[in-house]
Amino acid sequence: MTSKERVIATLEGRIPDRVPLGEFAVDFDTVEKIIGHETYLRAKAKSQIAFWENRHDEVAQSWLEDHIELHRKLGVLDIVTFPAATWALPPETDSPPRKIDDNTWEDASGKIYKLSEITADITCVHDPEMWTRQFNIEDYSTPPEIQPPDPRSQKIIETVIQKFKNDKFICTPCGGEIGIVFLGGMQRGSMEMLDHPDIVHAAAKYALASQNQADEIMIHPDGDGVLWGDDFASTSGPFISPDMFRKFFLEPNRTRVNRLKNDFGLKVLKHACGNNWKLLDVFVEIGYDCYQSIQHTAGMDIRKVKAAYGEKLTLWGGVPVEYLMSGTADEVRQSVRYAMKYARQGGRFILGTSHSIAVGSNYENYMAMLDEYDKLADYQ
Repeated sequence: MTSKERVIATLEGRIPDRVPLGEFAVDFDTVEKIIGHETYLRAKAKSQIAFWENRHDEVAQSWLEDHIELHRKLGVLDIVTFPAATWALPPETDSPPRKIDDNTWEDASGKIYKLSEITADITCVHDPEMWTRQFNIEDYSTPPEIQPPDPRSQKIIETVIQKFKNDKFICTPCGGEIGIVFLGGMQRGSMEMLDHPDIVHAAAKYALASQNQADEIMIHPDGDGVLWGDDFASTSGPFISPDMFRKFFLEPNRTRVNRLKNDFGLKVLKHACGNNWKLLDVFVEIGYDCYQSIQHTAGMDIRKVKAAYGEKLTLWGGVPVEYLMSGTADEVRQSVRYAMKYARQGGRFILGTSHSIAVGSNYENYMAMLDEYDKLADYQ
């Protein structure tokens, strides 16, 4: 079987020749060890600073060449994904944020951005409009005009997909995921659901219309599926109750999934960190083909998830990313054996980490994971 055939068989509940292997993403420090040189691929902070300095061509060339080189040299990954910092270039700017100190920037609107040394990412830590902006029904009356991606972004997508479309399972970019619509951020957004439910409903419908429209531009014809990445839960449980999710977001998410399946013939794979036990029935109702992440450290024991939902969802995970980062090679190997023992039975299982090959992962631990996988992957 090719990688593409192997993953499709798994997602459709058929037994492939071997358990597929995939990752939501492989971050830059591991990429550099595999390809042997520096990269912007999944180097989110480094890429962001380059964009502020309008060095888009430099980043785009690295994203294109290094994505292809990663898959060629690593070889064993069955799935090609396009998460953040792999393809989508932002517009060039004449007014980048001003640097306050080595790790802090402020833009013209007063937003403050901080560099995290741990995750090697730059995030907005203060938005002055977070609590002052007023949301109105009128804001969501007409979907915006969708702009096509930067031509350099399109070239990345086209080139990478053409290289691997005949062999690997391709997760194409698309118009995006509705997920949970938090107006003004999670804290304020939760209050908006209670205080202004009509506006939240309008915002979800607006997102649905906008994303459906964007699909026409974003989805590549050689794509096999989409991989969505919005989290719905923390380590202690869902951000909102299942009842509230069903009230506001079940139908928009289900409608969107059905459209991708029926109109584009795509599989829908859902990344979701955290403790999602109370939402797994919702995942099935929405129509996801696959649940990726399955965070063991948040109470999502893959053995239990397989027993309860293994006939309804393909499960993708099994190796706690924490073991890759701070565990031992033996702990990594044991987690591979545990996942293979309890999750591969009956198919519908893809081996991977509980998130991604994240910044700070121990390279030798990752190699141990791949070695143990290779010993146990075959079904025959």
